[in-house]
Amino acid sequence: MTELAFAHGGPPLSGRLRVSAEDFEVEEILGFEADGTGEHALLWIEKRDANTEWVARQLAGFAGVAPLAVGFSGLKDRHALTRQAFSVQLPGRAGPDWSALQVEGVRVLEVRRHSRKLKRGVHAGNRFRIRLHELRGSRAEAEHRLGAITAHGVPNYFGEQRFGRGGENLRTARALFAGARMHRSQRGFALSAARSHLFNRVLDQRVGAGSWNRALEGEVWMLAGSQSIFGPQAIDDTLLQRLEAFDIDPTGPMWGRGELRSSAQVAEIEQGIAAADEVLAQGLAGEGLRQERRSLRLRVEGLRHSWSEEGSLLLEFSLPSGCFATSVLREVCAYAADVAGSTG
Repeated sequence: MTELAFAHGGPPLSGRLRVSAEDFEVEEILGFEADGTGEHALLWIEKRDANTEWVARQLAGFAGVAPLAVGFSGLKDRHALTRQAFSVQLPGRAGPDWSALQVEGVRVLEVRRHSRKLKRGVHAGNRFRIRLHELRGSRAEAEHRLGAITAHGVPNYFGEQRFGRGGENLRTARALFAGARMHRSQRGFALSAARSHLFNRVLDQRVGAGSWNRALEGEVWMLAGSQSIFGPQAIDDTLLQRLEAFDIDPTGPMWGRGELRSSAQVAEIEQGIAAADEVLAQGLAGEGLRQERRSLRLRVEGLRHSWSEEGSLLLEFSLPSGCFATSVLREVCAYAADVAGSTG
């Protein structure tokens, strides 16, 4: 995969990531509480070095229900220590003794009743606690970089996890658009990778031009903390003040059928990226996916850091759902991961 532009200059550190699962902790922020009634068990699960979908199948087997009866909101990193919610539909019965579940690397921390199945993407975000090891580079520059990230955010790139090992999912997308037949799940990963790639190319161009967190003519805006969009509209002082205050963010395209909502300078950039890779752009439109938008800027909430005596760096922060911790890490450290991460 081509290197994407950095917003704050190249990373001041290099080091290692994921020496152990405990070096990459993720805790899901659901954003709501179990309602205490209904036919679903809402489980708070801790998993270590375990794939989310695999854990869901283990829960289904233990409860004696079909895999489709188990829901979760987000795919969390496999090679990590993560805590997230699962729902298990148990119509007309209390369910098993969840404390008796014996699955390596999996613990049930809490069980409550809930009236609805968890669906993908309903969680508000994720908290991360990540340790980087064997660091080389300037600590002073790293401190300055962390301050810049807090003040300005980072480009909201899709992480390398989205594209599979060595970009496999993107190659699969090109094969799909060339007529290859494939399983529904494989097709889903391919379509997601294709849309993410085109978005990243647009964002990369705007980062290189210094406009990823600035207002251009023809901008479509997203209200922070929501998926609500508006614009284009004339750029005025009020709009610029809202941008500066992180109340709104510029957006880029999640490609599909239909006309781009952007116009003028922004549309020219986006159409140029699509024209440079017509196979992906036309393939996505042909699959019936509709044009959507995604924020170009990612605000990093509650960023804290500390250095250990042996020189490792601990970073703690929160991100909205659908955003990648690696998009934050890459601005600080050129890291080598001991294992490849999955979508978080």
